[in-house]
Amino acid sequence: MSYRILVGEGSCGIAAGAAKVYDALRPLLADSSVTLGVTGCIGMCWLEPIVDIYEDDTLKKRLVRVSADHAAQIAAACRNNTLDALSALEITEEDSAFLTRQTRIALRNCGIIDPNSMESAVKAGAYEAIGRILRKDGGMRPEAVIDCIKTSGLAGRGGAGFPTWFKWNAARQSAGEEKYLICNADEGDPGAFMDRAVIESDPHTLIEGMLIGAYAIGAKEAIVYVRAEYPLAIKRLEAAIAQAEAAGYIGEHILGSDFSCSFRIKAGAGAFVCGEETALIESLEGQRGMPRLKPPFPAAAGYWRKPSNINNVETYANVAWIINNGGEAYAALGTPDSKGTKVFALTGKIRRGGLVEIPMGMTLRQVIFEIGGGIRDGKQFKAVQMGGPSGGCIPESLLDTVIDYKKLGATGAIMGSGGMVVMDESTCMVSMAKFFLDFTAKESCGKCVHCRIGTKRMQEILGRIVEGNGKTGDIELLEELCAAIKDGALCGLGQTAPNPVLTAIRYFRDEFEAHIEEKRCPSLACGALLRYRIHADQCKGCTLCAKRCPVGAITGTVKSAHCIDAEICIRCGQCHTVCKFAAVEVY
Repeated sequence: MSYRILVGEGSCGIAAGAAKVYDALRPLLADSSVTLGVTGCIGMCWLEPIVDIYEDDTLKKRLVRVSADHAAQIAAACRNNTLDALSALEITEEDSAFLTRQTRIALRNCGIIDPNSMESAVKAGAYEAIGRILRKDGGMRPEAVIDCIKTSGLAGRGGAGFPTWFKWNAARQSAGEEKYLICNADEGDPGAFMDRAVIESDPHTLIEGMLIGAYAIGAKEAIVYVRAEYPLAIKRLEAAIAQAEAAGYIGEHILGSDFSCSFRIKAGAGAFVCGEETALIESLEGQRGMPRLKPPFPAAAGYWRKPSNINNVETYANVAWIINNGGEAYAALGTPDSKGTKVFALTGKIRRGGLVEIPMGMTLRQVIFEIGGGIRDGKQFKAVQMGGPSGGCIPESLLDTVIDYKKLGATGAIMGSGGMVVMDESTCMVSMAKFFLDFTAKESCGKCVHCRIGTKRMQEILGRIVEGNGKTGDIELLEELCAAIKDGALCGLGQTAPNPVLTAIRYFRDEFEAHIEEKRCPSLACGALLRYRIHADQCKGCTLCAKRCPVGAITGTVKSAHCIDAEICIRCGQCHTVCKFAAVEVY
């Protein structure tokens, strides 16, 4: 009996020590029939490093939180056919539910195939769809491909949710022989890592989806614009492109057809605004990444003013599955307004964080509590930030909101590219709004006044509030600035920048008022607004707090109750940290 061991080496797995596990296993298995390989990210980031043991194509054991110290135990169990000896490392049934409750299409091969192996990808079905399309006896014309995508209802997964078929059709119908197909892999949202995981774990799915898109619009060149902060994704994509080219899937007369297409990668410098398609095009052309006025849209005048189509990684990752299974099969998933599945990066104060792909129509509560396992450390759910810095905060009262474009939009948030940041009771919503506003203010390209100056003014106001210097009327001023920026900003990123602030005010106005009127942070998160006092009945007079205080704000004698001088206290929190008797209260 022979086993195959796969070590999960996505970026998250490597950061947790997966490469060390692989290196420890390799010499132990060198002279055995057990084969050792790597795979990408299965999505269960909180359990990394993950090691899967297969017998043929059947998963026998999934081991989690593996370290190099476990290598000898794993090797011995595989050599001696005693896998039950690894039960202490095996994933629990509760954690396994993270995957069993998902429906995976874009992530269908992630964490299963070897991302470095063309053979592994082909075995999993890679390039079947493009082969079906280009087949000489009964293939699919470009118009039929576009019709199939139209039937599926696939909408762009980059955030706007615009119908994919419409963009493809517009680019196809645009005059001119020179056309371009572009992949937006400039994933800049804080807390989002869906596109990175797909490229690192299943690069051939992206390539095939782009080939199909290029065929549909009539493009002869495909470009992947990916941020340079994704070195592993770039390395694996470069290797996959070379493999696909050697196998005849990229280049001239692909599979003996009249269709030819080249591929190249552009590593971007990581500007958030380059997630906007026209800013991305400017960057591709060597210019500073700044949005263009629209119209004309890229379908008519994009890269080098030639007809171009841009979709993100997740959008293309769905395409081959749709061609193979039919548009109707994809449309059968989801809601009447939002078809198919959506990938989310579930992060924050969540027990089981990672990548989640679910059919549209599930509720936020189901994703956060059934798949994600709820809030960690026994704390209470407070809000979830959807759509990154362009999205909004959704409170507990709206946890049963259905996940689709319209329903999420009605809350003031957006689907976005799929960031889902969970917050608990310890999160200050004013500070959270400031965090996202800080990000968008710094990332503004500066082209339009409303975004460049408006976000800066909002940043200053929120900074005053969290520092205890908020003034009556600040909330109304923030709302006025939000409206002006939404109305006047040039691009979608500027227009949505106020969303985190607007939704925080809409659902947590009492927190803003407490900061401004009472100079108090209800979540005890804003250092400038915290106060400390010592309860005399709990203080044992150990003097530890007085010794630790850097400014001498604490007085008292040995074995007597101490007290804090609020005028001297700098609110460093050292007294609260070192007290062994819970005598120091933060309020």
